[in-house]
Amino acid sequence: MSKNYQAHETAVIDEPCSIGAGSRIWHFAHVCADAVIGENCVLGQNTMVASGVSIGSNVKIQNNVAVYSGVTVEDDVFLGPSCVLTNVSNPRSEVVRRGIYETTLIRRGATVGANATIIPGVTIGRYAFIAAGAVVSRDVPDYANMRGVPARQAGWMSRHGHPFKPDADGRLICPESGFEYVEETEGGVPALRCLSLDEESPLPDELRRGSEDYRSIQRRRES
Repeated sequence: MSKNYQAHETAVIDEPCSIGAGSRIWHFAHVCADAVIGENCVLGQNTMVASGVSIGSNVKIQNNVAVYSGVTVEDDVFLGPSCVLTNVSNPRSEVVRRGIYETTLIRRGATVGANATIIPGVTIGRYAFIAAGAVVSRDVPDYANMRGVPARQAGWMSRHGHPFKPDADGRLICPESGFEYVEETEGGVPALRCLSLDEESPLPDELRRGSEDYRSIQRRRES
């Protein structure tokens, strides 16, 4: 039976594994046995998906990213070039910790920026945005904009990836989608929720393709 995904001739695909329809695997990538990859994913050049890893659908993994055992990636996640996902907090060459890897969960729609590092054992919330070069060492709330070393929250990001600036009525409106958000408190902790679309619902087709670049939108907001 012919495969329903595309893999470059230099890619190594170990069996058994599961790769969903429409996924594309590029130069020198390695998918290990027992990995599960969803539909319409992209694995860039020199990527690796380790044994037992689960990756959802429509996930974009950019060049030079290794997804090690213990990591779970949900749908619609973006992993930027050369970001680092680890599975042992205290690695030692002399001490074998295979089988007790720490677990990391990257939830739906989150972005991990280029060269960011995710310390094992954390959960990155839905649609969170980890800035380039940040080092994440603790759980990240949904929609949180995380920056720095160590990463600290610098506000909220919309599902389309824009920081919020309250309008004249104090509402939080995404400048690209028009979706409205509200900041609430859950268990004494600030949280953000989208009022226009449930967090688990897919984007409408008309909002799945950008029509204006990020800097242009920011300049328009500031004018």
